[in-house]
Amino acid sequence: MQPTYSSEAEAYREKVQAFLAEKLPPNWQGIGALDSDDAMAFVEEWRSTLYEANYLAPGWPAEYGGAGLSATEQVILAEEFAKAGVPSGGPNDVFGIQMLGNTLLLWGSEEQKKHYLPRILSGEDRWCQGYSEPDAGSDLGNVGLKAELDGDEWVLNGQKIWTSAGHLADHIFTLARTDPDAPKHKGISFLLVPMDQPGIEVRPIKMISGDSEFNEVFYTDARCPKENVVGGTNNGWAVAMSLLGFERGEAAATGPIRFKAELDRLLELANERGVADDPVIRQRLAWCYAQVEVMKFLGYRTLTQFLAGHHPGPDGAISKLFWSEYHKKVTELAVDILGADALVIEGRPPSSAFQTDDPGAANSSASWDTVFLNARAGTIYAGSSQIQRNIIGEMILGLPKEPRPN
Repeated sequence: MQPTYSSEAEAYREKVQAFLAEKLPPNWQGIGALDSDDAMAFVEEWRSTLYEANYLAPGWPAEYGGAGLSATEQVILAEEFAKAGVPSGGPNDVFGIQMLGNTLLLWGSEEQKKHYLPRILSGEDRWCQGYSEPDAGSDLGNVGLKAELDGDEWVLNGQKIWTSAGHLADHIFTLARTDPDAPKHKGISFLLVPMDQPGIEVRPIKMISGDSEFNEVFYTDARCPKENVVGGTNNGWAVAMSLLGFERGEAAATGPIRFKAELDRLLELANERGVADDPVIRQRLAWCYAQVEVMKFLGYRTLTQFLAGHHPGPDGAISKLFWSEYHKKVTELAVDILGADALVIEGRPPSSAFQTDDPGAANSSASWDTVFLNARAGTIYAGSSQIQRNIIGEMILGLPKEPRPN
């Protein structure tokens, strides 16, 4: 099975391809072909290009700064960007645009939409996500960050952890406990909190790769306006689940393109190293190929649902579980093919620790080693594999819920 598009859709694809041909440098090979400093500079410049062309938030209504594209046009845009090896925005845009922006369109008040959405697109506000805590990671309903109403402001005290790109952000959407006496899923609110204030402290966390893309965030009498609740006080759980659906849904559609490019690079590495004919290596490569094909068809299903107007839901757990468990195995194979050379870090490291290296990257030990080290984290961040299996079993298959401690 292959997806088919109407002639109108294919005409739009040609328009996107023409845009890329016009805006990208000659002989463009993908952002992975640039060194680290050049890649960072390109991302900033490319984000400005997308903003001017209304391509940062293509599905948002025009009144909020989006392009108002149809679902089909959004899918084509995402496909062509992934194939060309260019980002769809800056490092904080996955939080500001994909996650918070879409959530505000669904749950936000008109005042919140008019204030925040244009600022997200212009880059005036850069967002990060305040969900996990030391005692509330996979069990998100156990959040303990306190928010108490003091006149016209919420006063927040507590801690968040694993805050991706928190060191680059000036705002954080955060889950806080606003009713300590309610059942744990009922007393949570979704708050929009400015980070440029004395009550917020961000501490980077050193990762096994040597990078510090994760952070701890400490709240000490931090404040945000009373009206900065999204979706109503004590209704934050429903809002948070919608946001997680947006986080996982788009990745299911575009992720397989990146994983296919990574696998092609791994096949090149096997040929370069003269092990492509080794029967064990061939068997492992064949397994990887089959998994990427499965991911592709899972992506097609997500696209079909998206085109039918289906909002992302618990089914996003399927693709999250699949790609993260696969990525451990494929990066282990890469390190095995490198052999002793994997012990010496040489070449350009990936620009981000998450998922695959950038399209166009070289087969260096620095590239594969860094992705290998962080592949294990992929089975934990954005919901551990164990929790994803629970979601699939309980919310999709209808299996009995696990007994939970009081």
